[in-house]
Amino acid sequence: MDAAQAGKLAQKVGAQFHSGDNLEVISRPEVDAVIVSTSEGEHLAPVLAAIKLGKPVLVEKPIALNLADADRIIAAADKAGVSLRVGYSRRYKERYLIAKEQVVQGRVGKIVGAGARVYNSRSQALAMLGRNPHATPVVDALTYYVDLMNWLLAGTPLAEVYARGQKGVLKAAGYDADDVSWAILTYADGTVVNLGVSYALPAKYPALGHAARVEVLGTEGVIILDDDHTDQLMYTEKGIPHVYLPDHTVNMVFLQSGTPGDWALGEFWGPITNETRAWLDHLSMGRPCALATPQEARIALEATLAIEHSIATGRAVTLPLAQ
Repeated sequence: MDAAQAGKLAQKVGAQFHSGDNLEVISRPEVDAVIVSTSEGEHLAPVLAAIKLGKPVLVEKPIALNLADADRIIAAADKAGVSLRVGYSRRYKERYLIAKEQVVQGRVGKIVGAGARVYNSRSQALAMLGRNPHATPVVDALTYYVDLMNWLLAGTPLAEVYARGQKGVLKAAGYDADDVSWAILTYADGTVVNLGVSYALPAKYPALGHAARVEVLGTEGVIILDDDHTDQLMYTEKGIPHVYLPDHTVNMVFLQSGTPGDWALGEFWGPITNETRAWLDHLSMGRPCALATPQEARIALEATLAIEHSIATGRAVTLPLAQ
């Protein structure tokens, strides 16, 4: 962690203290809950440190980049009796919350099929892979929609994954990651889900995060969610900063396409805000929340690893994965 950057952020937000050492902050007695939003490959140490101190944790997805680390986290939380949740912020985007309500109310009947695809620019992919080459578009981004489908299907087990991918600009940049990945997920009850991701669109593509489309097909209805934000177009000669990339700007942008949310009149609005408030209300008032459990996060991780394994081998992969 960069202590100088931590100091700048602390001054900006009026923090009571700051440090260049995550473990120092986690260990302070006045810290009674911990949000871990480190790079994808650095979740394990701070999560385990917080659990050891008996402090509830909200960790950004994915829970880990491999099943062994995920299992270490889950075992530690279970042994310590510590509350652990995983941030899959699509669950707290309003359109997906409302879709879940329709499913819960039975208005689409039994889900028999579904599909989702998400697009993003190569700029974000290269930044993500630069932090950790194992944080691929499948494991780090498509995981949102794996979790979303699992959530809508209310825990129906995933049985088989068949996937294909194609390499191009990301490989040319030095990373063993696919530009395009498509997968068919078959669940234990026969439900079939098609998922796709491309994080290799041109660097100045107008999305600031996810450009997505989600469809749910049931015996009594259908839900179609256009989450591309192409209906909210802005162009400015001054440039708009990217939500994740501090040195990257675009002139044309789909407003509200930033995955975590947006600043408006001094306040931050969107899925990350909703998710964080729901978690804090859950801890302080015992209110139920839709945040993923560590077991649900492990299931999503296993599915994304199965997608990558299927692409690599050219064969269908049955679940659970052998370790």
